[in-house]
Amino acid sequence: MNIAKTLAQEWNLRTDHVQNVIQLLDEGNTVPFIARYRKEMHGTMDDQTIRQLAERLTYLRGLETRKGEVLHTIEEQGRLTDALRAAVEGAQTLTEVEDLYLPFRPKRRTRASIAREKGLEPLAQALRAGRTDMPAAQLAEAYVNAPSGAETAEDALQGAMDILAEDVSVSAALRGHLRALLRTTGELTASGKDAQDTVYAQYADFRSDVRRLQSHQILALNRGEREKVLKIELLCDEDAAVQLIARAVYRRPHPYADELDGMCADAWKRLLFPSLSRELRRELTDRANEQAIATFALNLRPLLLQPPIKNQVVLGFDPAYRTGCKLAVVDPTGAVLDTAVIYPTPPHKKTAESMQKLTALCKKHGVTCVALGNGTASRESEQFLTDFIRESGLQISYMVVSEAGASVYSASKLGAQEFPDFDVSLRSAVSIARRLQDPLAELVKIDPKAIGIGQYQHDMPQAQLSQTLDGVVEDCVNAVGVDLNTASSSLLAHISGISPAIAKNITVYREENGAFSARRQLLKVPKLGPKAYEQCAGFLRVAESREVLDNTAVHPESYEAAKNLLLLCGYTQADVRAHQLTDLDRRMQAMGKEQLAKRCGVGVPTLTDIAAELQKPGRDPRDELPAPLLRSADVMTLEQLKPGMEVVGTVRNVCDFGAFVDIGVHEDGLVHISQLADKFVRHPSEIVRVGDVVKAVVLSVDPAKKRIGLSMKQVKS
Repeated sequence: MNIAKTLAQEWNLRTDHVQNVIQLLDEGNTVPFIARYRKEMHGTMDDQTIRQLAERLTYLRGLETRKGEVLHTIEEQGRLTDALRAAVEGAQTLTEVEDLYLPFRPKRRTRASIAREKGLEPLAQALRAGRTDMPAAQLAEAYVNAPSGAETAEDALQGAMDILAEDVSVSAALRGHLRALLRTTGELTASGKDAQDTVYAQYADFRSDVRRLQSHQILALNRGEREKVLKIELLCDEDAAVQLIARAVYRRPHPYADELDGMCADAWKRLLFPSLSRELRRELTDRANEQAIATFALNLRPLLLQPPIKNQVVLGFDPAYRTGCKLAVVDPTGAVLDTAVIYPTPPHKKTAESMQKLTALCKKHGVTCVALGNGTASRESEQFLTDFIRESGLQISYMVVSEAGASVYSASKLGAQEFPDFDVSLRSAVSIARRLQDPLAELVKIDPKAIGIGQYQHDMPQAQLSQTLDGVVEDCVNAVGVDLNTASSSLLAHISGISPAIAKNITVYREENGAFSARRQLLKVPKLGPKAYEQCAGFLRVAESREVLDNTAVHPESYEAAKNLLLLCGYTQADVRAHQLTDLDRRMQAMGKEQLAKRCGVGVPTLTDIAAELQKPGRDPRDELPAPLLRSADVMTLEQLKPGMEVVGTVRNVCDFGAFVDIGVHEDGLVHISQLADKFVRHPSEIVRVGDVVKAVVLSVDPAKKRIGLSMKQVKS
C-alpha cells in the first residue's frame, strides 16, 4: 500500500504534501511547528488536519504490519496461495485482514475439531458436494465404528455438520455479507423494569434501528447495561441471514438441502451471530467513543481560547455552606494579593459581617471583577454577591465560572507547590479567579478530562481521550503563544518541543539568572538543544528583548526574511515597535507578494504570516474574540422563569443532542438540537460552541427536576 497516496485520496490532498507531512513527523517535528512554520511543504494544512493525518498514518502503518504478520504465519503453515496473498495485501481494514486470517488462526478444541479427529472431514465435503442420491444417514454409516470414528450414523452426520458450520463461520466473504446485513437491518432493544425512576427511564422500553442509533444513545445504553439497570438485545432478520448462508454453501436442487439448511441455521445461531453481534456492538461503541471524544475536543478548544480579562483585579469566590466562602484577590498578573473567609450562607448567615469584610477587601485592592464558582452554595452566594454589588455602590461586575477540576488542582502536587501555605479551599479560590483572568494559563494545570465538558468522558478509552485532548491543549497554547518571562512551567510544558523537565529547567534558569532578554538565551537552558529550540522558539515571546521580532510569532529562522521585507517596503524595526505599519499590506500588494517572497527567500504563506506579525507585535489572537458575558447586580431564580421570556446566556457545554446554556439561574438550560436553528442541524457544533453568548427563549421550566428548556429558533430579532 502506498500510504501517502491513500491518505491524499482520503483527504483530497496533494500526495507530495502528504508525503512531506509524513517525513516531517518522522523527523520528530511537532504538529504545531509543522502547521505554523512549514506551510510551503504541506499546502497550509491546519493543525487539526495534520493530527488527523498522523492518527490515520499510525493506523495504516499498523495495518501494514499486521498484514505482514498474517502472511508470515500462513506461509509458515504452508497454506499461502497467490489469491490469498493478494486478498490480504488488498485489505483496507484490520477487520478484513482478521476475517481472512480466521481459518488459519490456531483454534481451541471445538466440536468441529473433534469431528475432524474422528475422520469426518470427507463426509462433510461429500454432503456439501451432493454428488450422490444416497440418503445422508446411509452415507454416514461408512464412518461408524472406524478407528476413532463415530459411534452412530447420527453422530457422524452431526460431526460432519459441525465441520461445515465452522468452515462457514470463518468465510471472510460470507462474514462481510452478514456484517452488512446486521448493519442495515439490525435493531437494538433495551428493557429494564427498574429503570423508570433512573436516568435511564427513556430506555426502559427502547427500540431503534442500528443505523439510526445516535452516539449518546449508544453510550447511555452501554452504561445502563454495565450498571445492570438495562438489558440490551440485538435483533436481526434470522431467516434472511440463514438464507444468505445457504446461498453461500449450496445451490438448489440439492440432495441434502434439509440437512444443510439445518447446518446453516446452527452456524448462524451458535457461531456467526454471537461473534458478529459482539463485533457490531464493539463497532457501535467505537464509533460513539470517537464522536464523544471529537465533541469533547470541540468543546475544549473554545473553552481554552476564551478571551482573558486583562488589566483587572479579580476576586475569586469559592462558595460553601458550613465551612464558609473562600475569597482570593489576584492582581492583573495573577499574583495573589489577599485571602479571606466569609460566612454569608446557611447555616451561619452572617450577611452584614460578610458584606463589611468583602467591602473592605474590594476597596483595599481595587477589585473590579468577581469570579464566582458554580459549585455547592453558588446560588445563595450569587444572591449575596448581587445584593453586595447593589448596596456597596462599587463598580464591580461578576461572572459565574465553572469549578470543574478546581478541587483536582487544589489537591494536586502542583497546587501544593504553588501555594504551600494555603489550604485546599483557598487554592481553589485562586484557581477560580485565574480562570476568569486567563482561562488558558490556568486550565492547562488541570487534566482536561476533569474540566467538566463533553459527555460520558469517564466511559471513553482513556488513552485515546487523553491523546486527543492533550493535542487540543498543545494546539491552543501554541496558537496563542506564551510570555517566556511570566509563563508557569505547566504552561511552558505544552509549548512545541518543550518537555515537562525542560519547562522546569526554564523556570529554574529564570529564577537563578533573572528575566530572559532574548530568545537565543534559551539555548543556555540545560537539556534545551538546537532541535528543541527550533521547535519552541517561535511560540515563546520575549517582550523585554531589544530584538522586536522576539516578541512576535516570527520564527528566528525567518528573521532575515522579516528584516528584508521591512527594508523592501520602506520600514524599520522602530516602526514595528511603534505599530506604524498600517500601510504594509498595500505596499506588499503593489510590489507583488510572489516577487517579494522570492526576494526575501521564503514562500508566500510564510511571508503573509510574517507581515501579520509585524503589524501586531505581541498580539494575543484571543483579543479578537467576543468578550465574556459579565453580570452586574441582577439575578433571577428558577421560579421566576416563565415560558416565553427572552434570556441571554453563555454556552457551557455542547453535546450530541444540544447545548447547555448558563442564563444566570444556577441551573443551565438545554437548547435541544431541534431548537437551535430554523434549519436541519446535523450536530450542535455547527451552530454554537462553548463560550458563545447567545439569546434564547424559555420554552419550559420544571422546578422539581430543575430543568429548563430553551429555544434559539424563536428569538426576536
